[in-house]
Amino acid sequence: MNIVCLDLEGVLVPEIWIAFSEATGIPELKKTTRDEPDYDKLMNYRLAILKEHGLGLKEIQDVISTIDPMPGAKEFLDELRSLTQVIILSDTFTQFAAPLMKKLGWPTIFCNSLEVADDGEVTGFKMRCEKSKYTTVKALESIGYDIIASGDSYNDLGMILEAKHGFLFKSTDKIKADYPDLPAFETYDELLTAIKRAL
Repeated sequence: MNIVCLDLEGVLVPEIWIAFSEATGIPELKKTTRDEPDYDKLMNYRLAILKEHGLGLKEIQDVISTIDPMPGAKEFLDELRSLTQVIILSDTFTQFAAPLMKKLGWPTIFCNSLEVADDGEVTGFKMRCEKSKYTTVKALESIGYDIIASGDSYNDLGMILEAKHGFLFKSTDKIKADYPDLPAFETYDELLTAIKRAL
């Protein structure tokens, strides 16, 4: 029995924070988990920048509403879900994910939540559990599932390395060089073929 666990941003949809950075003209917000392995450090850095510029949840959600899945992502996901169960494991937040899940056909997503003040200021964030992607894969394995996992960033490596079959997708040259034993793919067709072989 298999479950495929996929990252969201950089794999199925563009990076939310990069889109927000471009929309607001704040280059510091371009930093993602491809650049910073420590997610807590990265989020606290982002929250400080939001506060400094007086930006809140509404401004981010307005940008997210303009983001479409990557070309071919929904078709890839539809075909994959016709073959096996799929869970998207993301370090994004429920307040960000809903419009994107709608565009992807409402797949299952496990993610985190933001703490938001009445005035819309993002004051903090609540992680679902520690090392959420790795912890989720371990939990699914403990109830009898074989996991196939794919992602692009540092925060995906825990689940990719723990999975029975793990693949990098559209990753950075540095991550690919640091983990030469992990198969790395650039197109949905390549990834789908690899997953089908693993099923």
